[in-house]
Amino acid sequence: MSEPVRILLTGANGFVGVNLGSFLSKSGLDVLRTDISSSDVNGDLTDASFVLKVLGNQDFDSVVHLAGLISVPKSIDDPYTCYRINCFGTLNLLEMASRKKVERFIYVSSNNVYGLPRRLPLREDDSYNPRSPYDYSKVVAEHFVKSFHLHRQLPTVVLRSWKMFGPNDVPTAAVPRFIRACISGEPIPLYNGGKDVNDVYYVDNFCKAVTLALKNPRAVGETFNVGSGREISVLALAREIKRMTRSRSKLQIMPPRTPLERKPMRTSPSIAKIQRVLGYRPVVGLKEGLKKTIEWYRAN
Repeated sequence: MSEPVRILLTGANGFVGVNLGSFLSKSGLDVLRTDISSSDVNGDLTDASFVLKVLGNQDFDSVVHLAGLISVPKSIDDPYTCYRINCFGTLNLLEMASRKKVERFIYVSSNNVYGLPRRLPLREDDSYNPRSPYDYSKVVAEHFVKSFHLHRQLPTVVLRSWKMFGPNDVPTAAVPRFIRACISGEPIPLYNGGKDVNDVYYVDNFCKAVTLALKNPRAVGETFNVGSGREISVLALAREIKRMTRSRSKLQIMPPRTPLERKPMRTSPSIAKIQRVLGYRPVVGLKEGLKKTIEWYRAN
């Protein structure tokens, strides 16, 4: 199996897509970007005709599938749309990739498939425990991916990511909200009192994991956790951003956004497997990543 040369990147206009596309290009790979609009090939992944006939006729040898509905509250309000996009969009891509006999199909999943952890740190062989429709959609899509690997011999990889941050982040995510509040001197909103604990890490670390999964044949058929291996509470994260920006913003204690989030979530991955199999190491630490992100938001 040869190394990939041209990558089809779905969800290319999103936070991770913008950063990953740039990272892959700088790594010497050619990137074909697809999204609903403003990309190289525009279209809807839930449209089988678009995926099989339009995307399928493009020139690429590997797929990195990022596109999807990512909002937990929206998935609760409208589970059908969540499943249509996240599950059937993925199914269309898998069928196209299988027919095209691509070198690699990387599915970007989420640590949400584990739900409330029964033990920490979480390992790849821990059981699914989804809570929201978004979580369930990632579980279903993972099963689709594993089925195509088993039944169609599609060379797949599943990456379960923890909480990324960086330039172009989703405005409603914690890090950009905290940075904007600190820069403008507004209160820093802490839903559920900032009690949740997560592995929060800079997006370039995930991009590095993707490049390893694309190039290393040992990745095929495997599932990997991706994170930094360190955890931090939302409250501690807010305090660190406040310190780094020298802000006088006050911490504002808020209720949970949804009833599902009333019980504080503590989650962190074991990254031992991706370190052992792919040689992964985080390339940007938390403080360095926050510094880069704060500088980006001040400039933009």
